[in-house]
Amino acid sequence: MIDRLEALARISASAVRTRSETIPLAEADGRTLSAPILAKLTQPASNMSAMDGYAVRDVDFVQGKTLKLVGEAPAGHPYKGDLGENECVRIFTGSVVPDGADRVVMQENVSREGDAVTLIEPKSPSLHIRRAGIDFSKGDELIAAGTRLTPRHLSIIAAANHGSVDVYRRPKVAVLSNGDELRPPGSVLSEGQIIASNGYSLCALINAWGGEAIDLGAAPDDRAEIARRIESAGEVDLYVPIGGASVGDHDHMKPVFQSLGFEEVFSKIAIKPGKPTWLFKKGDARVLGLPGNPASALVCAHIFLKPLVQTMIGAELSEGWMNVILAEDIPANGQRETFMRGHLAYDEDGRQIVVPAGNQDSSLLSPFIHADVLIHRPSSDPAKSSGDKVSCLRLD
Repeated sequence: MIDRLEALARISASAVRTRSETIPLAEADGRTLSAPILAKLTQPASNMSAMDGYAVRDVDFVQGKTLKLVGEAPAGHPYKGDLGENECVRIFTGSVVPDGADRVVMQENVSREGDAVTLIEPKSPSLHIRRAGIDFSKGDELIAAGTRLTPRHLSIIAAANHGSVDVYRRPKVAVLSNGDELRPPGSVLSEGQIIASNGYSLCALINAWGGEAIDLGAAPDDRAEIARRIESAGEVDLYVPIGGASVGDHDHMKPVFQSLGFEEVFSKIAIKPGKPTWLFKKGDARVLGLPGNPASALVCAHIFLKPLVQTMIGAELSEGWMNVILAEDIPANGQRETFMRGHLAYDEDGRQIVVPAGNQDSSLLSPFIHADVLIHRPSSDPAKSSGDKVSCLRLD
């Protein structure tokens, strides 16, 4: 049995990064860049007006002076020619500033009669011009490789003149529950049967973390059927079996994967909940086995499955650790490192606090409804009092 940090190190060392692929920018949200985004152009390419008004030469700006209007420059239609002495050009926000112009006078600060434009306000400090390259210049690295793209990235990628992006392929992750007692939601249950629930949250988490989940359903305690389900998934980067990993007569997951040529990387972790978490490998394929208890499976998914998927897609690891004030007393911890479910709140002084869930039984799903953190308890951690700070892992 190994500790959590050793397990994470072996997971990281064992992870196989997926290949790069090129996809349309419209499909890039949530994907991870395999190459940096370099600007293909300068933004803006020219000096641009920041206001509706009149482009003038600075030397001609004298309060009360009248200038001759010689043309206009709507957005997308630059004025052709140089601005001469005592001349001005009607200009609009986002228009190219004519050659020779030094500033834009807001339209509110002039009076106009036909082609005669009189400057009625004193010269202001602002030129109302956005200089070429103020946003970015051609060749600038705008977004680094390994960045998980979000909506805030897409506009600048488009502005940098990229219609497609290079990203890591989403790893195919097959989720397989196991147990004779498991039935799909909506079933009429006989005595001893329960609903197979773990797969739904795990598939959603895998997709949210950048993978492509494949739900293989719930296989009975039959090795031939388990093997058939595994092989039915086709080419898979990662298998996530749930349950069936202890040493009982009806625990078949490990023997089946071993019969298919997979080798052990580790078989147990000194953690609570989640001791039966295990890792196998074969070629570029990996198996991360999770415990069958619902809370154990979800806790271990956040601790071990998330960084594995992130490593496979070349993403920056987002661990989400934080120190938070404990809202209530908790007893001393045992020998195994422990993660307790809890939720963040604020006390009457406006301080952020963490409230442990009332029941930490690993079979219970209800504490996860409000849980947004896992409270970390090191091995043999002494009792903690309300007001003490504890380390927490965000659930996201």
